[in-house]
Amino acid sequence: MTNPFENPDGTYLVLVNGRNQHSLWPSHIAPPMGWTVTHGAAGHQACLDHIEANWSDLSPKTAVGQ
Repeated sequence: MTNPFENPDGTYLVLVNGRNQHSLWPSHIAPPMGWTVTHGAAGHQACLDHIEANWSDLSPKTAVGQ
């Protein structure tokens, strides 16, 4: 069995959390609570391209109240 998070032929979603952190996520697995789908379902490279184009600051936003 291959790792569903590293399958170059898989179909993925791009998820974003409240701190604007992005995640590549297999489309056949339900996204975890607190994450929103912002792109996909699409191929591995298309999702990576979307992340690169939309997540330039890798530092997470500071949570409200911190």
